[in-house]
Amino acid sequence: MSGLAFSSMRIGKKYCLINYGEKSEFTLMEVVGRNDYRLKDLFSMESYLMSELIQYGKGEDFELREIYD
Repeated sequence: MSGLAFSSMRIGKKYCLINYGEKSEFTLMEVVGRNDYRLKDLFSMESYLMSELIQYGKGEDFELREIYD
């Protein structure tokens, strides 16, 4: 595991998450619980929860990075 910790994420910032070979790019929209966040996909504009992205665990390639414009 490398990159950022969930606790360092901030509302309105853009992030890239890689897990089990899948790459997701999103904006953090709101904190909905102690360890969960509402996200908005940068490409499809779909809204989903962080818990949905990591529901099967964290793979060896797990990485969370901020996207800088």
